[in-house]
Amino acid sequence: MTESLTQLQARRIALAAQGFTDRSHAVPSMRTLDRTLTRTGVLQVDSVNVLQRAHFMPLYSRMGPYDTDLLRRASERRPRRVVEYWAHVQALMPVELWPAMRHRMAHYRSERGKWGFTADPTLEPRVLEAVRERGPVTARDLEEEFSSGPRSREHWGWNWSEARKVLDYLFLVGDVAIAGRTSQFEVLYDLTERVLPAAVLDAPTPTPQEAVTELVRRAARSHGVATAADLADYYRLRLQPAPGLPSTRVAVDELVAAGELLPVSVQGWKRPAYLHRDARLPRTVGARTLLSPFDPVVWERSRAEALFDFFYRIEIYVPADKRVHGYYVLPFLLGDRLVARVDLKADRASRTLLVPGAFAEPHAPAETAEQLAAELWRLAGWLGLDDVVVGPRGDLSHALGAALPR
Repeated sequence: MTESLTQLQARRIALAAQGFTDRSHAVPSMRTLDRTLTRTGVLQVDSVNVLQRAHFMPLYSRMGPYDTDLLRRASERRPRRVVEYWAHVQALMPVELWPAMRHRMAHYRSERGKWGFTADPTLEPRVLEAVRERGPVTARDLEEEFSSGPRSREHWGWNWSEARKVLDYLFLVGDVAIAGRTSQFEVLYDLTERVLPAAVLDAPTPTPQEAVTELVRRAARSHGVATAADLADYYRLRLQPAPGLPSTRVAVDELVAAGELLPVSVQGWKRPAYLHRDARLPRTVGARTLLSPFDPVVWERSRAEALFDFFYRIEIYVPADKRVHGYYVLPFLLGDRLVARVDLKADRASRTLLVPGAFAEPHAPAETAEQLAAELWRLAGWLGLDDVVVGPRGDLSHALGAALPR
């Protein structure tokens, strides 16, 4: 008999799996970071810096104000705990996941990359040797040496130099790895053996299906309860590919047979769901925090809607006059509900957290403005900002402005 869960139960299970019921540490430490990374599995990397880089935010949402140097140490110093790869999209992932990504690297090698254009194969050994001699290096460090002429300006955002194309290909196939980033967020490439621990490099390579099953297992732990599509999305796996290729469906069947996943139905969900056997159902969730648009709780928008009745779209690429809520809008998690959303910008020149718009959800409790005001001050302090200024947009803006201490 299939177990049934209410939407509220599924929501609390999902939040507990993501670390929102973990006991907070007075001063977040590397141990806190390790625990949080165990919950999230990956941290999506994105260049948008209107508030804070995407990979720093999920840690803040779960750990509270923390020293961001913890993540830099974990990703850039030995022994490295995390490394960037195409795990969800570009993301920081635990270094021990590297072998599980080798089937993806092999695919990129057979396809000659990912983006629809190919790097010059004659440059690969020369670029790799340059990395060996000079690494870690940025693409800009090698651009002049490996360019045959002016860089194309035809396609904004994709006018990569020849060096960048080759380095990106070598990164996708695992010949080089990301050793860190510069203060301008440029990638620093180095030989994989100089970035990853030897134990990771020497670990056996799983078969493609074994790798997919391990990734589904980890996705299930991070989700707590999820549909097969949710599980596939977490590490961007194929749900049901062509015969003979590794499959999320096969992985789910294997984990169900092993007792690691339990088939369940969830109130309001149209598709079957799966509960991880170690998932916890807390009696309450006492969260009060803001979530990045790239947080695992909300990055799959249909899942956020199914769990929270929260319709969410990021509007960065929407023309300004057509945006509903704003440019960089963060959901506000209070308890176990998403009760509001705020458009935020860190004005670093004036050391001010700007709130151009604030919007309440229909079920928002009476204390939403007061609780959100406290959270905005906490966020501002973490970002090194001295003031919070609320603009006029949104039905929550007046009450939020009134709730801020003067």
